[in-house]
Order: sequence, then C-alpha cells, then structure tokens
Amino acid sequence: MNSEEAKEKTKAEGCNNHIPFICQKPNWVFTKFLESQKHIIPNVSHGCGEQPVEEPESYSWPPIYSVDHQASSDEVIQRTQLSVQNLAPYCTHESSSGTSTYHPVHSSPSSIGFSANGSPTSHPDLQNYQSCGSPVNQSCLSNDTDDLGHKMRELESVLLGNDLDAFDMYAITDELGPNQLSSEAENWEQMMEMISRGDLKEVLFACAKAVANSDKSTTEWLMLNLRKMVSVSGEPIQRLGAYILEGLVARLASSGSSICAALRCKEPASAELLSYMHMLYEICPYFKFGYMSANGAIAEAMKDESRVHIIDFQVAQGSQWITLIQALATRPGGPPQIRITGIDDSTSAYARGGGLGLVGQRLSRLAESCKVPFEFHAAGISASEVQLEDIEVRPGEAIAVNFAFMLHHMPDESVSCQNHRDRLLRLVKSLSPKVVTLVEQESNTNTAPFLPRFAETLSYFRAVFDSIDVALPREHKERINIEQHCLAREIVNIIACEGMERVERYELLSKWKSRFIMAGFSPYPLSSLVNGTIKTLLQSYSEKYTLEERDGALYLGWMNQVLVASCAWR
Repeated sequence: MNSEEAKEKTKAEGCNNHIPFICQKPNWVFTKFLESQKHIIPNVSHGCGEQPVEEPESYSWPPIYSVDHQASSDEVIQRTQLSVQNLAPYCTHESSSGTSTYHPVHSSPSSIGFSANGSPTSHPDLQNYQSCGSPVNQSCLSNDTDDLGHKMRELESVLLGNDLDAFDMYAITDELGPNQLSSEAENWEQMMEMISRGDLKEVLFACAKAVANSDKSTTEWLMLNLRKMVSVSGEPIQRLGAYILEGLVARLASSGSSICAALRCKEPASAELLSYMHMLYEICPYFKFGYMSANGAIAEAMKDESRVHIIDFQVAQGSQWITLIQALATRPGGPPQIRITGIDDSTSAYARGGGLGLVGQRLSRLAESCKVPFEFHAAGISASEVQLEDIEVRPGEAIAVNFAFMLHHMPDESVSCQNHRDRLLRLVKSLSPKVVTLVEQESNTNTAPFLPRFAETLSYFRAVFDSIDVALPREHKERINIEQHCLAREIVNIIACEGMERVERYELLSKWKSRFIMAGFSPYPLSSLVNGTIKTLLQSYSEKYTLEERDGALYLGWMNQVLVASCAWR
C-alpha cells in the first residue's frame, strides 16, 4: 500500500468513527435531550369568568381532571397546552409584599408524543440555539477539510435534519458516561413499570422528584400519564392525586399563588361554603375532637372562677363555644360571667357572609337562653396583627386562650424575622392565662424540604381522604365539593408555594412543645374525663379512628396515621 492509499484509508476510517453515531436511530437519551427543550405548561385552572368542565354535576374543578379516557393522545395534549397565564386576567395574585411573583413559562412549538413502546418522543424546535456545527474527528483533517466538513453537514442534514447542529453529540455522551446512561435507563424502566401496574402513589412521587430535579421532560411525560390515572370521583388515592397533581403543575409553572388565587375565584357562594364546612365537621371527628379536648381543659381550669375571659385566636363561626356555654350553665353554684374575644380570619368571614357581629349575636342568644351572663368582643383583625391593646384585658378576669387549628398559619423564623408564631406565644404569656389550649395537625409541612414535605402531605391527606370515603358514599354529590372547597387549597398551597406564600405550615407537637417551653409555659395535662368523653364521641364514627394519650396530650388518628394533636399549657 503506497502512502497516498494509506492516507485515504486513514481519512475514511476517521470519518466512519463519526458517521455511524449520527446515522443510528436516536436512543432514549437522545430523545430525552430533545424533550428537555420543551416548555409545555398545562392549563391548571379557568378564570372566574369561564365555565369549567364538570365531571359529575356538582363538580366545578378546573378541567385538567376531567380526562376522557377515550380521547386520543393528541386531544389530551391539546387540552393541556394552554398557558397558566390565563389565570392572570381573572384572579389577583396576592402576596405579603403586595407584588406579583408569578413567572410564566412560555410554551415552545414542540409537542409530545408516544412511541410504540410508550416512551415519550418529541419534535422540538432548536432554532434558538446557535452552533458552529458538529465536531469532526481529528484524523479526518487534510488539505480538503473544508470540503469534507461541508459534505458531512449535508449528510447530517439529510439524516437527522438541520437541527442537529444545535448540540454536540460527543459532549452528550462524554457528560453522561456509560454508568449514568445505565442508571437513567433503569430509572426509565422503573417508571414504565409503575405506570403499567397503576401504582399511582409511586408515580406521583416520581413526578415530584422530577419537579424537584427540574427535569421538565420527565415531569411533563409523567403528568400526561397521571392525568389518565387520577379522578375526583374515583378511589381516595385517585381523588387526592388529582389535587396533588394540581399542586405539582402549579409548582412547575412557578404559579402556586396564581393557582390559589384561582381557587379563591372559584369559591362557591358563602352559604354553600359554610354548608360544606359544616358537613366536613359532621362526617369526620377532627374538629369535634379538637374543640371537645380544648373545652374540657378550659372547663377544668375555670371550675372555680366567677369571671372568665376566653380569647379565641380564630373564632370562625363560634361553634366551639356552644357546648362550653351549655356546660358552664349547669355548673354547681351557678354559671360564671363569660366574655369571649373573637379574632377573625378571612375564610371564615367569607363563609359567614358577614363580620364577627354575626358570631356575637348567635352566641349571645344562646347564652341568654341558658341564663349565662355573656359578652362578646369582636377583634376584626388577622391573628398576625394582634397587639396587647386589641385584647382588652380587664382586672379580675381569669383568662383562657384558645389556639385551635390556627397557629400553623403564623409565619415563623424560617419565613420572617418578625416570627409571629413565637411573638404571639410571648404576648399570650404576658397575659398570665390560667390555661392555653393548642390543637394542631400532627404533620411537618413547615421546615421540611420539598420532597419530604411532599411525602408527608401524600401520607397525611391519604388518611383524611380514606376517612371521608368511609363516611360518605363515593357517589355522594356533595363529597367532591367538600374535598374541593375544604381541603384542595391546603394541598395545593403546601406543594406549590414557598416563602410567605406557603401559609399551610403544620408542625409536629414535639416542635410546638419546644416553642411553648421557650415562651415560658409549662404543660397542663388533660384530665382523664376529657379522654373518656372523646372515646364516647368516637364510638359514633368508624372503628378505624384511634385515640392515644401520651405525655399529657391526646392524639387522634386514622389507622396508623396520627392526624390531630391536642394539649394544654399554663
């Protein structure tokens, strides 16, 4: 072989090292890279002026859950490609700073499809990328390099289209490496298996993990599959999955606050919302447990007092105090003089259809019928704004403070340097109360990072939805309304929002104990009489509810999931 023939052979071998890699059918890593160029953000809610698609007759949730299983994949894709910017014209984004933090993610012209084996494929537009062309192996360099490079680009254009120049194929393989390719392939196979066996819980968590890792292509593909698996009228995990998916979509679009604003826009009339809240109060014992345990501690602490001042930091409809007023009316030696200071919250005010005066009138009529001296003081401000002068403490009063399902709404040191959560406890301690009652969800959605918080939310609300499923038939027309209007917003807020915008910040009782002790309080153990009364209450509900007394506190749970904790302090 002469020198010229050897040179030509070397040139051909060098080029062949490049050509087969380009010519081969793109594998899933190649496809996944293409998919990563998409920014498809599904529509997650209609505006106030639009009519949502209804699943059952009573359902008014945004149409991303009304999935037609007979629809083609193209139809499903078309439904989900609307931008979340549609929320803006109809709903006001609210935040503590009064400025919007909504960052819309724009859709690209690309679309998602599915190959025969179910893996995602796409056809992205990579024109926004600038590149000087694909690399050529150094052994191909010769005097006719320019001509060879031109021919190579022509060949690449024919085989894979002009968009190949948008990225460096060698750089991709070098960056991923064989081990990572193998790991990614295994993860992909695991996700396919989860979906094929209908493991909704695992697919939801995989989607949350993809969101946390900013893996948009995997996230969008999992969301398309999740829409076929969730249903607001299905099994408990399917119903919960619908609202969790809403939260994940909002988080991906950085529009959690816009979604919450949309949910506010879609609230029913105040009378209807009040009826849904009342139904939830009746079918599940969570609120009754909290109110009864707190009232028992207050009645025990005030048994010898003639003037009682109860400060309720979230008086809501005032329902908690009906049974206490009735109980104190029968106290040996006569009832005490009772004064209640009620602090408002926006949700309860809307449900009432009016101010705190309505609560005062209702309780005053009850007290009068029971011949109990009564006075109601309305403090129409948010709990985070309460100052000492708003409470109007009078000499000679025995003070009881009630924190029922409200302290978790107060931002703490992880959110604001003002730390209203601990500030309120110190303010209350300065009043020298005889008893302070605390009722809270037993969960950690405050300081937990996103993925642990997601897992905690999924486990916690799975038990809540299971308990509702036992209490109401699945076809009950009001069940969807109860879950949608009383629970969904909390779920979306926990998953989609961060910073000041995340207001549903539950803490475990162990953490609350630390806060109370730091503020100067000491435990006030609940009496055995309270425990016995609640056990009697639970007999009228499912046997799957559990009650545990531990370290002077009471814990209400569903099967092996603790849901609510109640305790008292002094």
